[in-house]
Amino acid sequence: MSSNPAIEVQKLWTVFHHGGRETVIHKELDLCIDRGEMVSLVGGSGTGKTTLLRQILGLETPARGQITVQGRPVTTLSERGAARRVGMLFQHGALFSAFSVLDNIAFPLLELKLLPDDLIRDMALVKLQMVGLEPKHANKMPADLSGGMVKRVALARALVMDPPLLMLDEPTAGLDPASADSFCRLLKDLHQELGLTVVMVTHDLDSIYSLNTKVAVLADQRVVFKGNLKDVIAFDHAFVRQFFLGERGLRAMALLGPSTTAV
Repeated sequence: MSSNPAIEVQKLWTVFHHGGRETVIHKELDLCIDRGEMVSLVGGSGTGKTTLLRQILGLETPARGQITVQGRPVTTLSERGAARRVGMLFQHGALFSAFSVLDNIAFPLLELKLLPDDLIRDMALVKLQMVGLEPKHANKMPADLSGGMVKRVALARALVMDPPLLMLDEPTAGLDPASADSFCRLLKDLHQELGLTVVMVTHDLDSIYSLNTKVAVLADQRVVFKGNLKDVIAFDHAFVRQFFLGERGLRAMALLGPSTTAV
């Protein structure tokens, strides 16, 4: 086990009950993510990727097992403590449609009422510019934003409390290729500049390759492998072969050149 973990998941079980039937999604799942790592969590449909993110956030409780975030059991984190430790960007942004851009970004700080409102708005404005948007966008409503701008506003909100850990669920879903590439460049810059630990669920091979993340493969009810991209691609597993070495995977991999394709 790492001596410097941001997240530790140990012996986790996720069990769903429906109509008198029991379905085991995760069984004895272990995962360790070091501080400062950027990790893509990949897996087939129904493997519980987003569920695992929600459990790490403390939004769902596993049937068994332990999750530690920034050295503390997730069960001991109050809502206020969790907000300071983890920022979350949901798949479709989850902006409040009745709030302006600036009020969406400021929302976590306004809810906690720790600072004067004028200071909160200044902090939100700083985060708006941090994600590459100009102050002129502050008073726009979510309905007036492009898909790429929605993602950036949601990212600013996730970072407004300066959490050391950022989690993202399909961050480039719904974006055109140019917007997805731009968002990945922004994420890569913020990861380096802020020293963030980043965990993202994604099906987007282009994002995984362009960000050069580590990869955790969720299959067979557990994390079957976690490592560098080249090592994961070389790992002999049916899902890995289908996901990375199928037609789409080989096409995306070719963009990285022979050093990655020769595995």
